[in-house]
Amino acid sequence: MSSRKDCVVAQYRNSEAVADYARANEGSRPEGRFFRSRLQLVGKTLASCPGGNLLDAGCGPGIMVHTLLESRPHDFRITVLDQSFEMIKYCVTKVHDTGKIYPTVGQLEAMPFVDATFDVTLVMGALEYTNIRLAIREISRVTRPEGLIIVTMLNPLSAYRLADLLLLSPATRLLGVVEKLRGVPTGHRHGGHPSGIRAYPVFILRHLMRQAGLQPVDIIYFDVTPTIPPFDRLPGMIRRAERTPYERTVTRGWRRWMGTAYLITARRS
Repeated sequence: MSSRKDCVVAQYRNSEAVADYARANEGSRPEGRFFRSRLQLVGKTLASCPGGNLLDAGCGPGIMVHTLLESRPHDFRITVLDQSFEMIKYCVTKVHDTGKIYPTVGQLEAMPFVDATFDVTLVMGALEYTNIRLAIREISRVTRPEGLIIVTMLNPLSAYRLADLLLLSPATRLLGVVEKLRGVPTGHRHGGHPSGIRAYPVFILRHLMRQAGLQPVDIIYFDVTPTIPPFDRLPGMIRRAERTPYERTVTRGWRRWMGTAYLITARRS
């Protein structure tokens, strides 16, 4: 049986999987809705930051990097890190005509940088794949005192994630069992590809950050949606999500239970 680490590493080992992930960032499906909300929120969070050395840890295909180099080409000196060589290659290719970045293949739990290297450390959707305690310690270590940390995490207590966990995922696994009995090839079955993702509620992540010497400053929930899976994949729901203004996709208030993920900003003490 594959370990969690094996599941994580295997997901983006080839260029086709990386390209599929990049297309999901720009598509109209729920994944695209999520990525758009996150991208806008992170961009607005960085708006008050004057610039400096920025690390995008777990950079993926480089969507955020590309956006920053287009909107603020002279403000940041950007280092990108990902455990997937294919992700780094895609990221470098995507930003080739936009600006210069410093690419590194490596693990969040053991980053190959000296202490206090970065003014800004950005971790978007990567902590879910890591040993979170080790990763947060490394994030603290490589960030300069008073440096800015921006972290996003799936919200496991949202209605959306609970519906996925308690309803959709069991149904998908059951469908996979039926497909196996009918002789459907492994690669084409539902529920046959564990992701290795572990999402943590905000109070746990905040506690772990404080233990590592990081002081949380703000918490914002994003990708706010009243629908649950799989109903958000209906054409009408997709069109509605596309028309929703950015301000309705984020919240600090009572609608946080509808936010499928959240963002924490912190400072290194």
